[in-house]
Amino acid sequence: MNSQTIEFIRPVKQPASAQRWSIPDVVALFELPFADLLYLAQQIHREHFDPNEVQLSTLLSIKTGGCSEDCGYCPQSAFHQTGVEDRKMLAVSEVVKAAKAAQDNGANRFCMGAAWREPSAEDMESVVEMVEAVRGLGMETCATLGMLTDAQTEQLRAAGLDYYNHNLDTAPEFYGDIISTRDYQDRLDTLERVRKAGMHVCSGGIVGMGESLTQRAGLVAQLANMEPYPESVPINNLVKVEGTPLAGQADIDPLDFVRTIAVARITMPKARVRLSAGRQEMSDEVQALCFLAGANSIFYGEQLLTTGNPEAERDRTLLDKLGMYPFADKH
Repeated sequence: MNSQTIEFIRPVKQPASAQRWSIPDVVALFELPFADLLYLAQQIHREHFDPNEVQLSTLLSIKTGGCSEDCGYCPQSAFHQTGVEDRKMLAVSEVVKAAKAAQDNGANRFCMGAAWREPSAEDMESVVEMVEAVRGLGMETCATLGMLTDAQTEQLRAAGLDYYNHNLDTAPEFYGDIISTRDYQDRLDTLERVRKAGMHVCSGGIVGMGESLTQRAGLVAQLANMEPYPESVPINNLVKVEGTPLAGQADIDPLDFVRTIAVARITMPKARVRLSAGRQEMSDEVQALCFLAGANSIFYGEQLLTTGNPEAERDRTLLDKLGMYPFADKH
């Protein structure tokens, strides 16, 4: 494919029931010359966003370790010996303190993550209090709590939760190689419940787990063909943790990661595409290319759920060098 064919890979307007992106179409995007791909992604990005604006989110683990799922990448799984302790849920006051610190440091969205398959009724009572308290600070709220029932999604909606994160992780065809304790359809069902309850969807995946190009394209197509596609799309670069089955996985080429960002931007033009896990290992130059490719959200702060993240000061310095700014700061 050459640069003259770029415009032909944009999907035409179709009925809502029609698939907008086939996997071959997405593969064709991945296979574009690098400059052509970034040019197309940047064009589309500028149609919908200020190209120098970035949304800052902070993620806090409110319940760490001991998860009953066997996700091959996750240090919090009870199946893996990674040194991550099984800890009880944080108190609401601790969560509010962390949220206020994140807000003072420039974040406008606060994400709360819990390591379990699904929350219990008692868990939900605490989470609802946390959501209400963080919203009371004037921040956007997000939670990732595993699978949900209809009643639980309604509880979160009533508490004022803005976003619910539930990543698809990878393509349906590769999913069974990574996780055996949960079906792909379980993830889709939870996202459907979240959408029906009226909350925004945050859903993305992880690259660098050994998936093929076609499988990477399959993940993007699965996300892009949701009706509607997620408002927030975190793209994670596998963080290899000793003791997990994927600890010895070969590194993904950084430019292939940039390509994934660009393809996500092109196929989901109005979504916030977030640089998520793995950013600590990225150079400033790779991150700059990701912003050029259409990333406009980052996890901001020193810690993700259990793995490190670039320090806030380093992030601020990078954004300043690039002439970028948090959208709350631009005025």
